Amino acid sequence: MQDGDLRFSEDMTTDQTSWEAAVRHLYEDAFTFSATGPRAHEDWRADVLAVMARAVPDPRGWAGLDDTANERSPEYPDFPFCRPALQFDPSRPLTPTDIGERLHEINRASAENLLLALTDDGCNLGNLTRFTESLDELRGRARTILARYGDAFTCHTNVSHTGRTGSLHFTPGTSHGWTPMTFYGEDSGLVVVSDTEVGLFWTFGDY
Repeated sequence: MQDGDLRFSEDMTTDQTSWEAAVRHLYEDAFTFSATGPRAHEDWRADVLAVMARAVPDPRGWAGLDDTANERSPEYPDFPFCRPALQFDPSRPLTPTDIGERLHEINRASAENLLLALTDDGCNLGNLTRFTESLDELRGRARTILARYGDAFTCHTNVSHTGRTGSLHFTPGTSHGWTPMTFYGEDSGLVVVSDTEVGLFWTFGDY
């Protein structure tokens, strides 16, 4: 376990009601895409693409959030995940290679922070000021989200590193970049990969 990882015990579990409530509470005021699909390939990047394309249902039937669904079209059925970042060919869909080039692994403590930073655009913990709960209570909701994926998952993001390798810090004054993966001017996200599921949590902005 990497230094700074959250210590998930075997009895740390979540159910549909608590997981859906945590997702809805943290992201209901964000412009977001949150969905989980099955892990069907050895190369999990292919499963990420299937979730982005809404080509697979949540394997447990749990509800995520998709504020971009009404923007889909026959021309761009995978919207907003349909443009290779930094390339001028929006007609070419993302590939597993694109996913691999644009995501890097982070530790679990960073993933918890990132889930909280994704509660609005800008990707920082200043977004938490709109909540009435304490930081510890909000962290509990983030842990509820992560607990769905068991004890042996990995976490990946397009948000740039700061500080130690594998860690993301959201202290005051810390800025973050991101590698764009969508049509939006800002898109920051987290991918959670377990042996059986792949979860995506993304927030979008116009700048």
